[in-house]
Amino acid sequence: MLQRLRAWHKWPSLIFTLFILLFAFSGIILNHRDLLSSVDVNRKALPPVYRYNNWNLAAVRGAEILSPDSILVYGNTGIWLTDTAFSSFSDFNRGFPDGIDNRKVASICENPLTGLHSATLFGLYRFDKTVGEWKKVLLPVEEERIVKVLTIGDSLVVMTRSNLLIATTEKGYGHFSVIPVPAAEDDDGKVGLFKTLWVIHSGEIYGMTGKLIVDAVGIIFIILCITGVIYFFMPYKLNGMNNDSRKSWFKRFNRNTLRWHNSVGSWAILLLILTTLTGMFLRPPLLIPIANSRVEKIPFTELDSPNPWFDRFRDLLYDSTNHRWLVATSEGIYHTNEDFSTSLKPFPVQPPVSVMGINVFQRLDSTGYLVGSFSGIFRWEPETGKVWDYFTKIPYRMTGRGAPFGELSVAGYIRLAVGSSQLAVGSWQLAEDSIQSATSGIRHPASGIRNPGSPIANRVSKEVLFDYMGGAISLSGGNWFPRMPEEVRHKSPISLWNTALEIHTGRIFQPILGDFYILVVPVVGLFALEISIIGFLAWWVARRRKKKGVTESRPIK
Repeated sequence: MLQRLRAWHKWPSLIFTLFILLFAFSGIILNHRDLLSSVDVNRKALPPVYRYNNWNLAAVRGAEILSPDSILVYGNTGIWLTDTAFSSFSDFNRGFPDGIDNRKVASICENPLTGLHSATLFGLYRFDKTVGEWKKVLLPVEEERIVKVLTIGDSLVVMTRSNLLIATTEKGYGHFSVIPVPAAEDDDGKVGLFKTLWVIHSGEIYGMTGKLIVDAVGIIFIILCITGVIYFFMPYKLNGMNNDSRKSWFKRFNRNTLRWHNSVGSWAILLLILTTLTGMFLRPPLLIPIANSRVEKIPFTELDSPNPWFDRFRDLLYDSTNHRWLVATSEGIYHTNEDFSTSLKPFPVQPPVSVMGINVFQRLDSTGYLVGSFSGIFRWEPETGKVWDYFTKIPYRMTGRGAPFGELSVAGYIRLAVGSSQLAVGSWQLAEDSIQSATSGIRHPASGIRNPGSPIANRVSKEVLFDYMGGAISLSGGNWFPRMPEEVRHKSPISLWNTALEIHTGRIFQPILGDFYILVVPVVGLFALEISIIGFLAWWVARRRKKKGVTESRPIK
């Protein structure tokens, strides 16, 4: 019995040790993104699929107009200044901290009174024209990840993953107020099972203390792998030794290695099993059956937040025609009135949005919106309940959450409308003389937000969407969007954090395994569970035998 347990523990361990080590090291890195945000990796050190080509890999998320002849293009490559013909690109990232992670931009807006603002992974930034660089803006919340910044009249609205903030001219733009956002009508007080498993696996469920505990679990996995390999190969080294004193020292070292291996593994067995099991359900195919499941919040944890929107906000849009806000969340799109005084209501019919999150959220015209994610890109008319695939123009019959990846994995979108001295990006058409008119309207007492007039009707001439893998795809005919300049590629490495993410999710193996890479996480997780449990049972059986006085003769070779 004991020999069989040891064999079942030993041989799978030798096969999967490298994978377990990669997952352990990468998991520790993933727990400290802010600490390691300045560390980058040259893309040439990774498989070719991780190199930029034709603006792929979310290089571009969107664009913002500065003037009729100046456009800012932004995304995972940072911010680049170009013209309406996209003939050249100039680096516009001065002021951001070192590291490509600090240059990842989700949104840009220009306020007529306070200038240019950008929403990044690590805070809100304002462009200081006097020194020509970005300056960080202090916000009254600890959370730094900004998902949206937009100008509504003379108000600057900022959305983090959990909070909505506003600054107005009344109090000065240095002062931000948190807008209390009521719970949704369909709020059941629960949280997604996926989110619960995520924070347990990362340790975030108990804040920094929990993350450090999970880091310790990663270190334990590393210790177990290294000591196991040493114990396995040491006998082969001892066989070739003739020096008795040296051989005796190595024997003692090997016995101590086994003692450490058994002690650490037996004491941490429950944490090893919990971390492995939760990680297996965070990737397809095991993710699919739990994606829409909801469970009770675990008391006294990060999930048990009084904020009903904790870590749920993803994007924000103001509808001036219907005088309402549209709020994109991790669980669907909601709407509410202008001052956020009523509960948010879910739209009964919604376009599919990938569990990976929404990447395009724009107004198309008076009746339709554009919604894009890794599930595809869709024209959505909430009042009529109609959804069309924006690429194929075919009606979409199903509603709800989309597959993690569709035929088009949309990471960004740019739409230009050119008229006489006018240029538009997205649904807003701006002329230099229209900036002041955009700030007119009636102030809402409850929120302090001005209601701008309706946007000028668009005359679309050029559209381009950005597929995550394929890059720029023109929707208006011709290959008018330029090739990716070498300077942009050269200045856009991959962050150490994202490299660790590719390893931890198993995507790093896709160039070798093809579509079967999706099985790496569940297969390695399954064998890691088997190795841990069988190893514990072997230790426990041997310990019981020793207590009963039953010993085995297992001389070291």
